[in-house]
Amino acid sequence: MPDRSDRPFHALTAEETLAELSAGPGGLAPAEAAERLALHGPNRLPEPPGRNAVLRFLAQFHNVLIYVLIVAAGVTAALQHWVDTGVILAVVLVNAVIGFVQEGRAEQAMAAIRDMLAPRSAVLRGGRRVTVEAADLVPGDVVLIEAGDRVPADLRLIEARGLRVEEAILTGESVPVEKAVAAVAPEAALAERLPMLFSGTLAAAGTGRGVVVATGPATQIGRISGMLASVETLTTPLVRQMDLFARWLTVFILLVAGSLLAYGFYVGHMSFGELFMAVVGLSVAAIPEGLPAVLTITLAVGVQAMARRNAIVRRLPAIETLGSVSVICSDKTGTLTRNEMMAARLALGEAELAVAGEGYAPEGEVCPVDVAPGPGSGAATDPELLAALARAAALCNDAVLHEEGGVWRVEGDPMEGALLALAGKIGAPGGDRTRRDAIPFDAAHRYMAVLVEAPEGGAELLVKGAPEAVLALCADRMAPGGGTVPIVPADWHRKVEELAADGLRVLALARRAMPAGQEGLSHDDLAGRLSLIGLVGLIDPPRPEAIAAVADCHSAGIRVKMITGDHAATARAIAAEIGLKNTDRVLTGADVEALDDAELAAAATGTDIFARTSPAHKLRLVTALQARGLTVAMTGDGVNDAPALKRADAGIAMGLKGSAAAREAAELVLADDNFASIAAAVREGRTVYDNIKKVISWTLPTNAGEALTIVVALFAGMMLPITAVQILWVNLITAVTLGLALAFEPSEPGTMRRPPRARTEPLLTGGLIWHIVLVSGLFVLAVFGIFAYATERGHDPALAQTMAMNTLVVLEIFHLFFIRNIHGTSLTWTGLRGTRIVWACVLTVTGAQFAVTYLPLLQPVFGTRPVPLEDGLLIVGIGAVFFALIETEKQMRLAFRRGQHGT
Repeated sequence: MPDRSDRPFHALTAEETLAELSAGPGGLAPAEAAERLALHGPNRLPEPPGRNAVLRFLAQFHNVLIYVLIVAAGVTAALQHWVDTGVILAVVLVNAVIGFVQEGRAEQAMAAIRDMLAPRSAVLRGGRRVTVEAADLVPGDVVLIEAGDRVPADLRLIEARGLRVEEAILTGESVPVEKAVAAVAPEAALAERLPMLFSGTLAAAGTGRGVVVATGPATQIGRISGMLASVETLTTPLVRQMDLFARWLTVFILLVAGSLLAYGFYVGHMSFGELFMAVVGLSVAAIPEGLPAVLTITLAVGVQAMARRNAIVRRLPAIETLGSVSVICSDKTGTLTRNEMMAARLALGEAELAVAGEGYAPEGEVCPVDVAPGPGSGAATDPELLAALARAAALCNDAVLHEEGGVWRVEGDPMEGALLALAGKIGAPGGDRTRRDAIPFDAAHRYMAVLVEAPEGGAELLVKGAPEAVLALCADRMAPGGGTVPIVPADWHRKVEELAADGLRVLALARRAMPAGQEGLSHDDLAGRLSLIGLVGLIDPPRPEAIAAVADCHSAGIRVKMITGDHAATARAIAAEIGLKNTDRVLTGADVEALDDAELAAAATGTDIFARTSPAHKLRLVTALQARGLTVAMTGDGVNDAPALKRADAGIAMGLKGSAAAREAAELVLADDNFASIAAAVREGRTVYDNIKKVISWTLPTNAGEALTIVVALFAGMMLPITAVQILWVNLITAVTLGLALAFEPSEPGTMRRPPRARTEPLLTGGLIWHIVLVSGLFVLAVFGIFAYATERGHDPALAQTMAMNTLVVLEIFHLFFIRNIHGTSLTWTGLRGTRIVWACVLTVTGAQFAVTYLPLLQPVFGTRPVPLEDGLLIVGIGAVFFALIETEKQMRLAFRRGQHGT
């Protein structure tokens, strides 16, 4: 590139800017773009500085329990209990290492998700429209900008049509700025540089194209280091709630431990050294210090599982919300359907034509509906009408068709791609005329209009859009053989109904001859002055996987509602194909506007099809459904969908066709725009919530059981059935293995056959509290029972304590297999078989217990003795009886619940 001019780009004309960057209006050649990418580097901001690994490791020691353990290690060292000191310090170190590793995995998970959300941009390369990663943009690239797009780099506009941009992140101006192509003064303030678009700002309306003048750190936002986004902290309200619960539980347990220390020393006259170690063991056993960390890794596993199913979590509370979704409001096009449009029927004058072909290939016959395709089949079709329709289809269009390996693909809107293919099938000339001006499509007026040069030197206005909108602008219609005749709107509305009843999306095309000198275009040029050319019926078949996903949602008690801008009859036909429940009733946008909030809430609950709706209607529908106590997931892709996505309990944006504004307003982004991915995300959301509940349901009862054994012994003035060092060991080896295994549990059978949980359901339910009481009570009975049995048989006290410790570990293993299925029976082959992670953890714990029990090197450290075979079998038998008891109680509880619900 030549040396930079002294003048800034906003002071140069569009032509001067292109010359300065050695670029043309058709963009760079791919080879040139690759060279510039190597020269300038990727178009991304510097990564936010990560936390130093050493500081992140030291931060693991910033914990109330760790402080307690460090003090305890100091006291035991002063008492010269060196073995106890070593075990305590080992517990501290291992906990820190595990927390460090888990936190690193969580950050990696969020970094991977951020990479998956890398934005893409439409650019011109070698004169062709292509979509590239925003990171691959280079100075000289020509970028196409539409409403809702996030500007990917600093651009100098070379074309703008009604373009308004929100620049609040740079200028603080809350009102969108109207952009223009004309150069401004070199000293213009940032907010007054109208021909410039700055990276990170948001296009609020209109369209434009601009040439990239700066990328990455060289952009305006790149110079402001404070605006760099960091990786989101991996947490949710539920995890914060459990963290707070663990803190208060820690305070309570420390108070109890202090009271026990005073009681044992002053009332029980116990040795301070032994008593102190017992209290330390009690504290470690009772405090669920690893719970927040395990919950965090459970979330990280869930985030990655959802990403594998093409559902990218942007805000982590959505994981919890998905478990309680009771209504999914979905767009139709591209989400429930393939988004592979094809023109299938035409209505021109009195004739109705069928269009043959497949996909976006511009190959196929156009012939009357009652004539089979073949040579001469189109002879009865008026060529002038067909040519006018082909011109409108090709010129009132922003899409581009590409052939790649014999497969035709569309860059841009699929519907416009289908119109280009239709124009190619008709074969009429005129697809290369110069466009003078355009009115972009907008949901407010629902049409697009272009002003193009006419072959005879004049100008032609071409319009396409929703039939109701276009017909309202028409004064007459084109007649076969030339000329125009009066239009009868009722006849054409009836044709629209007939086409839509067959599941076709209908567009109307119109034209008007314009004066040769006209260069601009306004809405006033259309009103009541157009001549209707005809109607085009396009088909977009349902996705087969969406049909299955809708059935899954219905079995899960989730109502699916389809919201579309299509005609009511089209919506009803597609709804019947995908299996929506109520296809008899359709609410249109006009109906929504006619109902007050209370009436809409009542009507929306029983209606599954909403047609001819605008983004504003989506917001009212979300609010209405929420007013009925429903938890709503809403999909959206346009900039105007952002309010509804924010209002919804779970906003879901489209990753392929969605605007940046929609993606930023949403909690989830679908990487494939597929409804099946929503159902998969709901399944994963329920699984994550189940696994979090399993982790808590396993951790709290086992911790309580460990702690109660010490509390009961101290208050009873008995010898501890398990020594403090052994409690420390059990807590260390089981918490970091068995508890963590539950984070990786797959979905339970019947996950999508359960009704949604209530949003107000607390995690610590009465059922969970009862389970804690039951399991911890059984733990105490089993531990004291085996200790008493060993003592009666005359075993050495150390052997009795070893047997009690192993009993505790066996009970925790059996409890793990029980808790893996909280919604059904655990006595299944699948339940007993477990997963590789579960068995790896169980084998690790078993191997560690055998080592502590039987290795002479470790026996003095933990005060253990070898357990005879028959006593070991008895311990396993106690675990089996424990499992049978809690499983029987669960089945009684589930049977009672089924009886209450009449199932």
